[in-house]
Amino acid sequence: MRIVSFNANGIRSAANKGFFDWLAQQDADIVCLQETKAQEHQLGDACFRPMKHCVYRDAVTKKGYSGVAIYSRREPDEVRTSLGWAPFDDEGRYIEARFGSLSVVSFYIPSGSSGEERQGFKFEVMDWLRPILDQWLASGRDYVLCGDWNIVRSRRDIRNWSSNQKNSGCLPPERAWLNAMIADDHGDGLVEPPALGWKDSFRVAKPDAEEYTWWSNRGAARANDVGWRIDYQLVTPALAETITGCFVQREPRLSDHAPYVVDYAT
Repeated sequence: MRIVSFNANGIRSAANKGFFDWLAQQDADIVCLQETKAQEHQLGDACFRPMKHCVYRDAVTKKGYSGVAIYSRREPDEVRTSLGWAPFDDEGRYIEARFGSLSVVSFYIPSGSSGEERQGFKFEVMDWLRPILDQWLASGRDYVLCGDWNIVRSRRDIRNWSSNQKNSGCLPPERAWLNAMIADDHGDGLVEPPALGWKDSFRVAKPDAEEYTWWSNRGAARANDVGWRIDYQLVTPALAETITGCFVQREPRLSDHAPYVVDYAT
């Protein structure tokens, strides 16, 4: 099973940059998108239905903003688009497709980089989301949590570690929140990793690698590889044991993010 996660920064823009041409070559089973930045009625072209089953969750609070989607070869048994809190749900930040005992989620966690108000909302989302993620972990289901989490884990996940300590996405409370849920030794040391927790698929497959999934559009950040690893597939422990490999598709440049692809032997 191959799962692709990709923040498109506008699905129509990504289409114009060749995303669907690239996707056609990937033999993907499930594709999770974030930041579609469109309403579904605007996506009438057949290219926006590249797989047999395609479901979108648009933002309703602000058109042309946020939005998530899941494409799949197999028809989901169920699709969920709400977690029960309107300020989050209505921004189009969650969609879940269920296939038997497997749940695949496309998440778009808020960025706080635009100012204090949005950073405050990000912290609210983190506090509210934590018990939900704990419940999923304990549910007995297999989960793959794909998406742009807008948080790095450690020094190895961002090129300019020291200069970003006061910037959203690298703030100590953000890193502590994320690393407190992940059961490995690849965090930043602020918190003890849990004995039982989510697995970071990238660190399962590439424990020592330093690769990034997002680069600022300012300057020559991408050319100089001044990036951040903020796109993840977090998985339940049993599913982590089936990971056979992963890669970040830096080229062609399809967005300010790169697609993140994980292969599972299941």
